[in-house]
Amino acid sequence: MNAELIVTNAKVLTMDAGRPRAEVVAIAGGKILAVGGSEVAGLAGPATRVIDAGGRTLLPGFVESHLHLVLGGNELVQLQIGGLYGFDALKAAFVAYAAANPDNALLMAQGASYEILAAPVTRHDLDRVIADRPIAMMSPDHHTVWANTAALQAAGLLQGAAMPHGHEVVMAEDGTASGELREFEAFGPILALGGEAHLQLGIATGGEPEPWPDADRRAKDKDKVAAGLAHCAKHGITSMVNMDGNRYTCQLLAEMEAEGRLTARVVVPFHMKPHMELAELERASAMQAEYHSDWVRSGFVKMFMDGVVDSRTAFMLNDYPGVATRGEPLFAPERFKAICTEIDRRGLQIAVHAIGDGAVRTTIDGYEAAAQANGLHDMRHRIEHIELIDRADIARLGALGITASVQPPHPPGAMDFPMSTMETVFHKHRWQDAYLWKTLKDHGAPVAYASDWPVTDVSVMRGMQAALTRVPFEGCQDERLDLMQSLHAYTAGGAWAAHLDDITGTLRVGMAADLVLIDGDVEALAADQWGGTGIALTIAGGKITYQGAGFA
Repeated sequence: MNAELIVTNAKVLTMDAGRPRAEVVAIAGGKILAVGGSEVAGLAGPATRVIDAGGRTLLPGFVESHLHLVLGGNELVQLQIGGLYGFDALKAAFVAYAAANPDNALLMAQGASYEILAAPVTRHDLDRVIADRPIAMMSPDHHTVWANTAALQAAGLLQGAAMPHGHEVVMAEDGTASGELREFEAFGPILALGGEAHLQLGIATGGEPEPWPDADRRAKDKDKVAAGLAHCAKHGITSMVNMDGNRYTCQLLAEMEAEGRLTARVVVPFHMKPHMELAELERASAMQAEYHSDWVRSGFVKMFMDGVVDSRTAFMLNDYPGVATRGEPLFAPERFKAICTEIDRRGLQIAVHAIGDGAVRTTIDGYEAAAQANGLHDMRHRIEHIELIDRADIARLGALGITASVQPPHPPGAMDFPMSTMETVFHKHRWQDAYLWKTLKDHGAPVAYASDWPVTDVSVMRGMQAALTRVPFEGCQDERLDLMQSLHAYTAGGAWAAHLDDITGTLRVGMAADLVLIDGDVEALAADQWGGTGIALTIAGGKITYQGAGFA
């Protein structure tokens, strides 16, 4: 068989222990036809496209183990205020955005730091920015929104509203909403003003849009997905675990696959919410049965055990510094054990957002209960984030085969998040227990890397730089994985964690032709140069999904 495409003169890092290095990769029929040296060039035929890599590094396509594709694609056209501080700068940004978008029912900004103003943001602050149109801004972690009075009135939240456990319309002393909205159901009515609430349903309530969106609405939503996919392809991503979603998300992606518009493999969860009965898990099993292609699949259940440290909603074993609060688990521990046991019994994978050490322990307890009830088998259950863990729980991850799904851009001071966060949310003596990637791996936990885009930049190259240059916190050990371990966590490790390792993640004959060509020799690249190094070529399923400027 002749190859359709051959990449030659490359530094190939296959992530395959059987043959870790090569120089040439040949592709045919969307799969890898051959991996090797100059002999592979003999597979070229008259119609074969031959790409001279010029010594660049060729890797398996990056696996983004935790992102929000639809939300990220939607946010690409919204106001971006990450890194912006001070009232004057905030007002100038909003005023310019308002002028450019006169018909928007909601002026929505993304990336608002919790420290964007000197004091906690209120609706009155945002009224001084713009008072006569609804405006709102989302925190980088996507767990808090601040809205002005016009937005609160339009959403019916100005006088407060009853919310499920863990979701809150923060009230001011005068009995009206302060403007701060914590967690998804609290700020869902604000997002609905912009016509985007149906895209948030999976992560907010675990529900489906009613009525089901018509063809015109789905077409617009698919355009947002396409924008997100193109953005990811630019960064070398060929597979992703979409950590929010529902059957509607799966259907959008399946339609795009049929239309030839899907440029990455996407895994989508069923969201189990605290209010749901165990019978709701039949929906998760139905999604697994309906969506199981190499490009669109379900088969896992996502849950939130807590919130985030910045809003003090992450569940800790001890109080936060300076306050008499430690957050609360979103699931009662015994009920969570029963839920995990049933999910595991159904042959579904589990992924749980757990940031505080209390949340992490409760999650491990749930997985342990499932293993005791059903036997320890190859389910690859995951914990997302693990920002703080008690030392007594570290070895339990490895013993239970729990994947540590962690994000190199997240530790304060590593990339875009300020170091000041450490001083306000973690006791100094607990810094040694924060963001323990190497320690978890050394104790047997599989590690998968991700960005949590749009919480942080989706760029894997910037993420790699953050992973390789992260400075240990004061008095703490170095928690960096080395170069090859880090690359593994973004490729083969991510594929394994997503049950995609039989399809992608390594460059071996018969595997999917998912590749990324990096514009340089990564083994000669200084750690602080990764973020400035570009992607030359992205290939997913044998098709070029991104080609860097000037690369032919």
